[in-house]
Amino acid sequence: MFCEKAVELVRELQRMNDGQLPAFNEDGLRQVLQEMENLYEQNQADVNDARTSSRSDLIPSIKLRHCCLLRNQRCVVAYAYDRLLRIRALRWEYGSVLPANVRFHMCAEEVQWFSQYKKSLSSFMRSIGAGEGLDITQDMQPPKSLYVQVRCLQDQGELEVDDGTVILLKKNSQHFLPRWKCEQLIRQGVLEHVES
Repeated sequence: MFCEKAVELVRELQRMNDGQLPAFNEDGLRQVLQEMENLYEQNQADVNDARTSSRSDLIPSIKLRHCCLLRNQRCVVAYAYDRLLRIRALRWEYGSVLPANVRFHMCAEEVQWFSQYKKSLSSFMRSIGAGEGLDITQDMQPPKSLYVQVRCLQDQGELEVDDGTVILLKKNSQHFLPRWKCEQLIRQGVLEHVES
C-alpha cells in the first residue's frame, strides 16, 4: 500500500516520549525514498504515454501517484524536522556535550547539525551581556536560593568558584555551591542536588 512506510516513520516518533530520541531509522527512510523514486518513474512513463497516445484514462492514476509522492515528502520532512527539534531540546537539557547513548541514536548529518547549532548558540551567548557574554542555558527554572547543597556522583577533579576557591569534586563528597556554577554539572549527572 502507498505511503505506509512514510507514515510508520512519523508514528515511530509519536510513540516516543518528549525528550527521547529514537535511533535514526535509516532503513525506513531508504525504503520511503525508493518508493518515491518508483512512483516518480511510473508517473513519468504514464505521462509520456498519455501525451503521445492521448490516453486520458491514465490521468487518475498519475494524480494518485503524485498525491502519494507529496504525502511521502511531507512525512519525511516531518520526521526530519521533529528529530531536529528533539536534538535542539537536548542541547538545552544536557549542554554542549551529549551523552554517548543519545549521540549513538543520531545519524552523521544530525551530529553535524548539532555541532553547528551548538556553535551558533555559543556565538550568540558571547555576543550579549555587555561584552562579557551570558549563558542563557543556565537557570532553566527560577532558583529558590543562590546556593545549593550537592553530592558528587563521580570523581570530576577540581572546580574553581568565583572567589578563587578551588573545590575538589570526589565521589560522594558534599558541597554547598552557587547554583549557577553547578547546574550544568547536575544536568550532566556529575552532581546531584541534595534536599535540605
